[in-house]
Amino acid sequence: MRLKWDAEKGKELLKRYQYVLLVLALGVGLMLWPSGEESADTSEAETTVRTAETSLDDTVTDLEQRMAQALSQMQGVGETTVVLTVRSGTQLVLATDENGDKTETVIVSAGSSQQETVTVQEIAPQLQGALVVCAGGGDPEVKLRVLQAVEALTGLSANQISICEGTGGNGK
Repeated sequence: MRLKWDAEKGKELLKRYQYVLLVLALGVGLMLWPSGEESADTSEAETTVRTAETSLDDTVTDLEQRMAQALSQMQGVGETTVVLTVRSGTQLVLATDENGDKTETVIVSAGSSQQETVTVQEIAPQLQGALVVCAGGGDPEVKLRVLQAVEALTGLSANQISICEGTGGNGK
């Protein structure tokens, strides 16, 4: 048995089921439409990373300045500059929600159109090394006291700290 397609019959079927076909096309279109949730999560993650990078620079600079100020107050050290290198930046541990096999980052509403992640823990940057340039860096006794102070302040070992004499003489 052979079915024959008639143009008149096709037009009649289209007219008869036009609303059903329209609803089906609309449904398929909505399923293919990208949802805004993924882009919101991505932009939130990018914002968190940018904020962490910015705070890393501020944190390290602040630590360098505070250390330089404290070290310069020590007897015989004199004018001091501190440079710290960082192995890894500030890490944020975000709250997650586990639903079966799926793990999602917890996001809370912070106003009408703002969303924020929930930070459980902030891990400070890991330092890799320190350079201290001070006026009294040529004196072995001053060098030892500065080395011990930097070890105590940063948690770095002696082989990760370099102390050099600056252009200001011996600082005495």
